Amino acid sequence: MKRPFVVCHMLTSVDGKIDGPFFGAAETAPVLQLYGELRNVYQCQATIYGMATILGSYSDGLLPELPPAEEILPKEDYISPYGRNAEQFIVAVDPQGTVAFSSPVMEKKGRPAAHIIEVLTESASPAYLSYLRSIGISYVFAGEKQIHCAVLLEKLVQYFSVDKVMVAGGGIMNESFLQEGLIDELSWVIAPVVDGNTESASLFDKAAFLPEGRPVAFHLKEANVREGHVLWLRYSRVSA
Repeated sequence: MKRPFVVCHMLTSVDGKIDGPFFGAAETAPVLQLYGELRNVYQCQATIYGMATILGSYSDGLLPELPPAEEILPKEDYISPYGRNAEQFIVAVDPQGTVAFSSPVMEKKGRPAAHIIEVLTESASPAYLSYLRSIGISYVFAGEKQIHCAVLLEKLVQYFSVDKVMVAGGGIMNESFLQEGLIDELSWVIAPVVDGNTESASLFDKAAFLPEGRPVAFHLKEANVREGHVLWLRYSRVSA
């Protein structure tokens, strides 16, 4: 399978949390800017987010129930005209098709405009497919009932000529790519703050519906101490 290079780029607390109270600490504020700057090191064309992250920061929330579709569209990949010449992509993993958007393009301060690609399973309703088309959002199918990350990567190459991908949370999304052996590098920015909240998500979290995973080994590639007692660790995956 031809697939892109994949880096998992994450900001955590000292205890490995990716959300929670530590984000409100004064010591975390400058780290957020650094995290964004380090993202540019990799020059990835596509950034993949799991559903929790998409709902929290990159969408209009959950979509209200849609009326039945007038046309039953086939469960086939759809590339919007907006996506055909796009150079940057936000990839939203949304297995059931429940997330609302208002535009086919995501614009975030300090980042280039990016075309939205929805990643679905065949459980997504015909009404949701029609909804995405009406907005101009591309969508691809990556499994019947469960997302297969390898299939997703293959389609990013096939349709959008992507050769570098960033996986940026949440923990379940990161773990899914990890267990499929698809993370080539881990870029880990650590804020000098302990969260301590057992309810906060971790850097890697197994979903309850997935089988038990296996330990995955990495080699330390580089360790950088940055201003403000911030640590940036770069790991490369140990080849099987």
